[in-house]
Amino acid sequence: MNYKKILGIDIGGSGIKGAIVNTKTGELKTDRFRVPTPIPATPASIALVIKEVAEHFKWDGAIGAGYPGVVLNGVTKTAANIDHSWINLNAEEFLQKKTGCPFYILNDADAAGFAEMKFGAGKGHKGLVMLLTIGTGVGVVFFTRGKLVANCEMGHVIMPNGQEAEKYMSDGARKDLNLEWDAWMQRIDEYLEYMHSLFWPDLIIIGGGLSKKLDIKNMPFKVPVKVVPAELLNEAGIIGAAVAARKMKFKLLETKD
Repeated sequence: MNYKKILGIDIGGSGIKGAIVNTKTGELKTDRFRVPTPIPATPASIALVIKEVAEHFKWDGAIGAGYPGVVLNGVTKTAANIDHSWINLNAEEFLQKKTGCPFYILNDADAAGFAEMKFGAGKGHKGLVMLLTIGTGVGVVFFTRGKLVANCEMGHVIMPNGQEAEKYMSDGARKDLNLEWDAWMQRIDEYLEYMHSLFWPDLIIIGGGLSKKLDIKNMPFKVPVKVVPAELLNEAGIIGAAVAARKMKFKLLETKD
């Protein structure tokens, strides 16, 4: 079987999005298809949505999915913005059984990072790259010398003000607290400065829903490092999930055309 094309899925707190991806070029071969994340977002309910996405594309090949939490060898260890019944589930095995498709699952920020490092703003960068996906929650991934540091979950770090980062500066927090844009940007800047004091990244890439809402390049961030928008915008999670699936699992199984 040829795994050049893989269905990429981005499981988010508010929506589940998918598209067929050419993993060699990073090109979406179809339009994105989005379904609202079910409430409660249990494994069974999300499996039904993923199956709906696959059926929308008449897809029976390999699937790569980004998940909002820690994933170790296919087992989901945390559950951010979805039902806690995901914790300690062998999600890869479960979703493969429910969809009938070969399946690979990884942290959603890690997925976005794979895409940006291969095709986007991090391409060719050999230093320490930090990528944030800011949406309903906050995902964080680091790449050093082009290699992934998996499952960082720095969106849940406790900031110097005593608050959890995600609850302080995510888009979900902005909506919940009815923050003005300037106040929200100040909170993001505080977070970036804190991360800089801990890790000293050479480049910060901002993706997720925020990347399509604001002109990141011209934001007056005070953090003393280059901050750029994700070039793949909100498609990075989909593309990266497919790319990571091929790189980490399916490439070894691939046969020649």
